[in-house]
Amino acid sequence: MAEIERQTGLVLLVEDNNDIAEMVGEFLERRGYTVDFAGDGVSGLHLAVTNSYDVIVLDLMLPGMDGLDVCRKLRGEAKKATPVLMLTARDTLEDKLIGLDAGADDYLVKPFEPRELEARIRALIRRERRQVSSEVYQVGGLVLDTATLRTTRDGEELQLSPIGLKLLAILMRESPRVVSRHDIEREIWGDTLPDSDTLRSHLYNLRRVVDKPYARPLVHTIHSAGYRVADLDAEAQASASAAGH
Repeated sequence: MAEIERQTGLVLLVEDNNDIAEMVGEFLERRGYTVDFAGDGVSGLHLAVTNSYDVIVLDLMLPGMDGLDVCRKLRGEAKKATPVLMLTARDTLEDKLIGLDAGADDYLVKPFEPRELEARIRALIRRERRQVSSEVYQVGGLVLDTATLRTTRDGEELQLSPIGLKLLAILMRESPRVVSRHDIEREIWGDTLPDSDTLRSHLYNLRRVVDKPYARPLVHTIHSAGYRVADLDAEAQASASAAGH
């Protein structure tokens, strides 16, 4: 029998289907993970708030409190940034957007292969443990402090999901350069690339928080090239000033 690798992470699995919970738990434990279980939303939220997990695997449909409410309370009330992988039987873009909007970092549609679940978990842990330099990025009135993960625009604090923060950090770090879709996906998810809707969904939510309440958009799609964060008014003024000299 192959030697079990060292512990690779502490996972909370919130799933009310005993067969799925047992199958996933055994699969992950064989690969060196330590797994805690909860069979309902209230118990899952309690464990998620009182312990420090590397990843939370959260079923959408749960007794007592559904996965969306658990996720919202985890992010909004408990201020926990633990990566959340949501399990759902719903495969529409709207359902995925709702899950991401609640604060989930990734989602997996049932039925799923345990190997894919583990690959997604591994990618979330790798992203979370990656060292981030302590810098403050500013574009126009948008400010991101990578040390505290505090994001503001015109002095007002913005609430972003962990992947939304990572996405914004990449775009602000490279601003005003255009960053390709491929480069963004590789930096966030590594070799375990998500499906085609995932990045688009996160960008939709990022724009909703960063741009929608404000007069000028800062997140821009560059057709066939990628995305960038830029203050176009400031760029235009700088170009006009340079042309006048």
